[in-house]
Amino acid sequence: MNNIIIINGPNLNLLGEREQSQYGKITFNDLKNICLEHSKKIGIKLDFFQSNLEGEIVTKIQNARKEYGGIIINAAGYTHTSVSIRDALDIFKKPIIELHISNIYKREEFRQKSLISNIVTGIICGLGSNGYILAINAMQELLKNGNR
Repeated sequence: MNNIIIINGPNLNLLGEREQSQYGKITFNDLKNICLEHSKKIGIKLDFFQSNLEGEIVTKIQNARKEYGGIIINAAGYTHTSVSIRDALDIFKKPIIELHISNIYKREEFRQKSLISNIVTGIICGLGSNGYILAINAMQELLKNGNR
């Protein structure tokens, strides 16, 4: 299944407007278009989703079990707080890549704890918006190699 989804959490819709020193100048729509274009070039069907609401993200993850071979998730602030998102990801049972634009380990202490890191396949953080392309490429390899 070459279908993947990138799930983005709260405030990522404001990329380009907020904390450019942490997140860069790229807008959310530009990032989305870059990811969709890159995925198309490498033969991956990609859906791109963002919500500021925890329950919407949980529902999207639950429904993803039937539709997608892998999830890339930038849970944003929910990375550090949401047991519900963690539990939904744990039920997914396919490759998951945790993604962060900034290096969460160089930020405030409360941001250095991820509730999802111990259940994901891999983690990309601190490489800016380019981390999204790296995550797509990594997911393509995971799917090609039988999810290993």
